[in-house]
Amino acid sequence: MTRPSHQGHTDPTVQPVPASVVERVDAADTTLQNPKRAVVSLGANLGNRLETLQGAVDALEDTPGIRVKAVSPVYETEPWGVEPGSQPSYFNAVAVLKTTLPPSSLLERAHAVEEAFHRVRDERWGPRTLDVDIVSYAELHSDDPQLTLPHPRAHERAFVLAPWHDVDPQAELPGHGPVADLLGMVTREGVTPRQDLELRLPE
Repeated sequence: MTRPSHQGHTDPTVQPVPASVVERVDAADTTLQNPKRAVVSLGANLGNRLETLQGAVDALEDTPGIRVKAVSPVYETEPWGVEPGSQPSYFNAVAVLKTTLPPSSLLERAHAVEEAFHRVRDERWGPRTLDVDIVSYAELHSDDPQLTLPHPRAHERAFVLAPWHDVDPQAELPGHGPVADLLGMVTREGVTPRQDLELRLPE
């Protein structure tokens, strides 16, 4: 069915998605032609933290052009840069993705997932309902202030390195070397594996 093309009656605020775009997204989703490997870290320290992390994994999996290939064990982490005991501890995990989305679109999706859980960005070291950070994207290096790749502090954070090493012992952080070596150089103090908790890989 063709839409009438009376220019005077079209609503400029409604932009239909061209069919070609829909087909391209669907094709990328079903076959993931030439996907790139991306690693994201997840963190939550407000509300039901485990439920929030699981919701973030599920939301990523529900994104066209993203497949969640692996999810790490959960770690409990003392918050950074604040008085001990002044806010709840974090639950942290890492997810390994295969994606056909470019890094900018993956970042938009990460922010959308955060917003879905009412992420608040009030203060730099403030509590977070949910953090979704892109740690690495293929071998890409980027100095873009919107998305620096790999993540500029991942190599010194045990709460990223430990779960990443669990899920992929051979992993390498671009420009920094094997995750196993990096993990050996940082303290694991305040970063505790929670073997009683588990995130499900989406069906």
